[in-house]
Order: sequence, then structure tokens, then C-alpha cells
Amino acid sequence: MKIGFDNNKYLKLQSEHIKERISKFDNKLYMEFGGKLLDDMHASRVLPGFHSDSKLQMLLQFADQVEMVMVVSAEDIEHSKIREDLGITYDLDVLRLIEEYRARGLYVSSVVITKYSDSRSVRHFEEKLASKDLRVYHHYYIQGYPNNVAVVISEDGYGKNDFVETTRPLIVVTAPGPGSGKMSVCLSQLYHEHKHGVNAGYAKFETFPIWNLPLDHPVNLAYEAATADLNDINMIDPYHLKSYGVTTVNYNRDVEIFPVLKSMFEEICGISPYNSPTDMGVNMAGNCICDDDACRYAARQEIIRRYFKAIAGVADETKTIDEVNKIMVIMKEAGITVNDRKVVAAAQERAKETDDVSSAIELDDGTIITGKTSELLGPSAACLLKAIRHLAGIPKEALLLSPASIDPIQKLKIKYLGSKNPRLHPEEVLIALSTASALDMQAALALDQLHKLNGCAFHTTAALNAADCRTLKRLGLDITYEPKKIS
Repeated sequence: MKIGFDNNKYLKLQSEHIKERISKFDNKLYMEFGGKLLDDMHASRVLPGFHSDSKLQMLLQFADQVEMVMVVSAEDIEHSKIREDLGITYDLDVLRLIEEYRARGLYVSSVVITKYSDSRSVRHFEEKLASKDLRVYHHYYIQGYPNNVAVVISEDGYGKNDFVETTRPLIVVTAPGPGSGKMSVCLSQLYHEHKHGVNAGYAKFETFPIWNLPLDHPVNLAYEAATADLNDINMIDPYHLKSYGVTTVNYNRDVEIFPVLKSMFEEICGISPYNSPTDMGVNMAGNCICDDDACRYAARQEIIRRYFKAIAGVADETKTIDEVNKIMVIMKEAGITVNDRKVVAAAQERAKETDDVSSAIELDDGTIITGKTSELLGPSAACLLKAIRHLAGIPKEALLLSPASIDPIQKLKIKYLGSKNPRLHPEEVLIALSTASALDMQAALALDQLHKLNGCAFHTTAALNAADCRTLKRLGLDITYEPKKIS
């Protein structure tokens, strides 16, 4: 993978910029933190060199000044809303994130339950929080929010919310997903802080879109593709252009809500500290791109990846055709087709040759390895095995797994486990290879190559099952597949 992003520069520059923003207020800044602090795989894919936990590492640069406040909506608790990428409910993810942040050395002080209403599930959640020594606060539904500023900025609005007691200069307000109420919590705190005579500030941390990249830059287009289900649209920030004569990029929701936010700031503080949505942001990622071509290439690959994810979602009825159509428009704008992802064309060509499902991996040096369906192995397992054999420099004629070693596993699957497909899947192949490596030096050498697959593109011409997806993702492969069911 060609590096396009200077992660060390990002850690230094981002932390300095946030400290500077804190100093502009009464040493009290509420920072609405969008995106993921942990496992930000989208950012690491489109900005090669960006570490998936970079934002967390950045906060750890001044951990003694940071206080984390988690936000979750009572509606999401009651409706058991699922975080799609992890398959767990929002309330469970709050508990998971708290443990993760604390384990990394960050101070998590409290949880705010927004749109609060009393229910059994909410009470049960609060009991779990109490057992972890966390303070719990309630924020309530406000009639006319956010447009009825007179009501929102009053004792009948933010005034009836609990005041979240904090002790540190930087309050990072984060949540398990969008729609939790992070911004409202920040502004409610500003209202209460002002009543206490504290001129606290607000800032917004969103990695994408990157404000100082062009509107049509592939990195920004990749963000549109990633949020196609939300119908987010990148746009020029008209308020920034008017105030400063400088063209910057934001997204439609922040631009649309800014007049309301500006009115709120004026009601709370007497004057708005910001003239535009861009002013509110603190993101420095655009200043840390060290190879623009590498980032453009990576972002185009991400757009294609999102396209395949969308069409697979339509096939299993988890996504809509509108999402697919939007990404197709983005692909046209970016000047790309699916064949710009080399493994797609390679897998499809092999499938035509064999008249069966096939797979392909592109290694770091550009080598394309393909795998076909056989009596012994599924195409993904075959491709994986061929790739690590190639990386280990083991001759093609050398068998890493003999048919005799595979046969007992197939019998186990069919005779005792009730499987109809005798072919070995990726995880089964790796287990078999691991067993063989105890006595076979070549098998051990091949296993030692697995780390080299991290970040490599992988494509298969049929739908992958959940188990295969998990295995390939754990190896760090960047996977795509076509929504065709294997017979």
C-alpha cells in the first residue's frame, strides 16, 4: 500500500489545533465528535497511512485535559437499534466503548440519555451504567427543536435538561452512531454553563468531508458514497465563501442547520463565535496528505467498494436501489467503473474460463492471484492458499495441503455436521494449514505470510457468507463480492 497520509504529522497538528480552540473560550470546550474514535476503517482506506485509531491516539496526546461524555437516545435503547458494522445494539455499544476508552487511558465520566422517557429497558441500561461508576443524566424532547429558537433557548427547552457536571477543559461528546443527539447535548451545556457565568465553547470534529479539499476530490466523493443511505451531499459552504471569500467544502446538513445554530449561539452568548459551518470544525486531516495521487487512487477504490456493498444490500433487502443509483452517479463523477478495481476484472475473467465462481487478490506489488472452485476448495479458500504460497516463494507444484489431509475434514462436514458443501472455506483451510505446519516447514512458511495480506484488495464473483466475510476481514483484506447466490 502506497502511503498518502502523514499520520505522525496529523497527531501533532490536530492536537495543537484543538488546544488552540480551547484557549479561545474560558478553558472549556464542548467538542461534538462525529465518526469513529476506534476502528475508523473508512478513513484508513481513503487516506492510506491514517491509522484506524488515529483520533483516539490524538486525544491521548493530552489525555489529562480530556473528559468523555457518551450520548445515546432513549428511543434507540427502547427500539434496540443496531450498529450495522458490529451487529450489536446501541446500548451495548455504549458499554463496549466506555470499556475501550477507559482501557486506553481516557476518562469517561458520564452518559446522557437524550429524548428521555421512563421505560424498563432504559432503567435496566441505567443500572448497568451505575455498576460501572458512571453518572447518568437525562435530556428531554423539546417541542419545535431546533427551529423554534425562542423555546429551545429557554427554561422550557434546554433549561429543563440535566446539567452535566464536568471537570476538565475538553469535553468530547460522542455516541455509538448518528441521530443520538450529540449537538443538542453540547448546546444544552453551553446554555447551562452561560447561566453559571462560564463562557464555554463549541466545536465540531468530523473527518469528512475534508473542508480544504476540492468538492470533486475522490476523498470527498468517497464520503458521499459512504453516506449514500443518509442522502448526504457535499457542497460549497456559502457562509464561509460570503464571510471570507474562501471556498471550502461542507455537507448539506451542517449548511442547512447553521442559521439556526448561529441564532442559538447569539441567544446563549450574545454573539456567535462562528460565521460559517466550516468555522465550527477543527479537522486538520486535509493538511496531512503527503501523496495526493495515492489518496485519490485509494478513494476511487473505496467508491467502487461501496457500490458492491450497496448492490449486495439490495439483493438481501437491507439497502435500496436509490442508494445504488446515487453511488453510480458518484462513480460517473469520479470517472471510474467497476473494472478500475483490478481484482473485479480478474475474478470475472477466471469465472468465464471455468464457468464457475472465482476469486482474486491483488498483492501489494500489484500481482493478481486468482482462485477457482474445485472439488476440494471453495474459490476464496483456493485464492487465499495460492496467495500465501506465492508470497512464500513456494513452487506451484508443491502441495501445501494434500487431498488426503482435506478428505477427513470434508467427511466431518458432510457426515457429522450436516453440511451439503464439502469444499473447504477460508477458516477451515487456515486451520488445516496450521495443523500441517507442525510437521511441514513449507506450511509454516506459508502461514507466516498472512500478515502481508493486510490491506490487499479481494473480490469474488458470488455472495460471501458471514463466516467467510469475518475470516477475510480479520486478515485485513479489503473485500468486495457480487450478489449472486452460490448454488
